Amino acid sequence: MSNAIVRFAHRAAGRIPHPVADRLLPGRRRAIAQGGTTRVERAATRLFIGPVNSAGQGYAWARAAERLPGVAAADFMYRNPGDVFAFPADHAVPTPFFISSAPWQRAQRRAVAKRFTHVIVESGRHLFGSDGRVLDQVEFLRRAGVRVALLWHGSDIRLPSRHAASDPDSPFLHDRYPETDRLEEIAQRNRALIAESGLPVFVSTPDLLEHVPGASWLPVVVDVDGWADAATEPALERRRPVVVHAPSNAGLKGSDLIADTVRRLEAEGIIEYREVRGVAAEQMPAVYGTADIVLDQFALGIYGVAACEALAAGRVVVSHVAEFTRETVRERTELELPIVEARADGLEVVLRDVVAERERYRAVAATGPAFVRAVHDGRRSAQALGAFLGVSV
Repeated sequence: MSNAIVRFAHRAAGRIPHPVADRLLPGRRRAIAQGGTTRVERAATRLFIGPVNSAGQGYAWARAAERLPGVAAADFMYRNPGDVFAFPADHAVPTPFFISSAPWQRAQRRAVAKRFTHVIVESGRHLFGSDGRVLDQVEFLRRAGVRVALLWHGSDIRLPSRHAASDPDSPFLHDRYPETDRLEEIAQRNRALIAESGLPVFVSTPDLLEHVPGASWLPVVVDVDGWADAATEPALERRRPVVVHAPSNAGLKGSDLIADTVRRLEAEGIIEYREVRGVAAEQMPAVYGTADIVLDQFALGIYGVAACEALAAGRVVVSHVAEFTRETVRERTELELPIVEARADGLEVVLRDVVAERERYRAVAATGPAFVRAVHDGRRSAQALGAFLGVSV
């Protein structure tokens, strides 16, 4: 049965009595029951975050919110078939089900409006199926007395045209990234949503504060102790350091810009290079824990979840981070971001220096866990959420 026919059948079944609907589409009510609706513990303030859960951050922010007195939280996501990362979530449904089941969409809409006092919409995505405008779903919640905010992760709001004009290594220059036009369209559409809705806005990484004036920084959250415990030995103890790069999106991370450099250094015996793809989230601590040096990204000038995880593991993290981001972190936290700066065309010099000056870079790596604990263990995220929720730490 084609997806179009299934969607039509679900919607048609939703308009007729249950016994008849179940004969037309066997298992319909069972599927809705299995999908469930998002639930939350009893509390004065109840926060819903969804529907993206990028890098497991929706789940992590929900736990951060629960640090606040009188707050309960839950995250929701729709999960694509073959999701190899398998980030934890409080409530997840398959993407085809999210799109096709009109009865579930109505049930979820009612449940969120009834059970939650606050909602954070990730990436300008629909919360209750993909029909209609996101703004219409937002307005439904507001009419129900729910306070709503918007949250952006990166490519959902970063304008490629603006980035290309500000960074010579931008992936959006010279037709390097094939989805540039699509990302430009998405970012423009989401900027219109911000303007039209007038909602409070969060961004997950400090670089986005330059792209979304007036936004609040909601720091990403990582399990500092879990990543620190994964480290099997201090960084740079091996004669031939292990260098790891995990290009979750190689085109945006600038993986092509560094490929020749790392292969040449490996051929010379300077480093052992490991490129990691398609590894489940639960296995990544072991990957970073056995590395000496982690290469994050060399195109966007940002740092995010992956860099924080490697820092928490006490690795030497090498990446290009724009000065705006470094200065923002410095101003907001009074801490230096302990990521070794390197653009792609200077990576060879930096890696040779790391290998030659091990004591100096071991000292840099040793500051990583403390930085992540101070900025990305959930406490600052709870403070940022508290302002929206009307709750103080």
